[in-house]
Amino acid sequence: MTIFPAIDLLGGKVVRLREGRRDLATVYSDRPGEIAAGFAAAGARRIHVVDLDGAFAGRRENLDAVAQIIAAGAPLQLGGGVRDLATCARLFEAGIDRVVLGTAMVKSRAMVAEACGRWPGRIVIAVDARGGKVAVEGWAEATELDPFDLAAEAAEAGCAAILFTDIARDGTSVGPNLESTARLARALHPVEVIASGGIASLADLRGLALAGVPSAVIGRALYEGTFTLAEAFVAAGAQ
Repeated sequence: MTIFPAIDLLGGKVVRLREGRRDLATVYSDRPGEIAAGFAAAGARRIHVVDLDGAFAGRRENLDAVAQIIAAGAPLQLGGGVRDLATCARLFEAGIDRVVLGTAMVKSRAMVAEACGRWPGRIVIAVDARGGKVAVEGWAEATELDPFDLAAEAAEAGCAAILFTDIARDGTSVGPNLESTARLARALHPVEVIASGGIASLADLRGLALAGVPSAVIGRALYEGTFTLAEAFVAAGAQ
């Protein structure tokens, strides 16, 4: 299983939210470039970056912080506020390896399909679920969409991966939604499914790996020293 350490940006700082709420943000650093360099030095194959301001505003923010992270040298996948093809193109030109689209998959499916065709293997679709339904616009807007149906549509459109987040678990350290994530991975194979939200222990990583989940994003557990990135690689059989 591949491990993606996460860098979430809010006001230029590295933070973690709890259940997607910006009023419950914990700040870990005001030097995102240094955090990215540390992850790269530890052997991260890809860093997962979220522009939280962009996700809430619907447009890209944190440009300087993202530039610092790019300079660290590790491949990046970035999401948050990406709503159109022009923004995707600018991100790829800037050196981003994969772009994450979430709200766009709900509100502009034609654009997502075109992006998947234009940049094969480089578009990740974020499917964020709360209470069994998809949420968009930085998780602030609820929909009646079923996350499994939306993920299947994204896979059919040709996306490289599905980033599946159980919002109620994100940033809570209560453990991932193993059952739903594993079910999604089985249903969409060979499309990569990336587990996100609540991973709190090495046992969580072992459980995801044993269940056949290809990849996982880790945030708070790394920042709070629950385990190291090297330990995560070993537990997941990633390196």
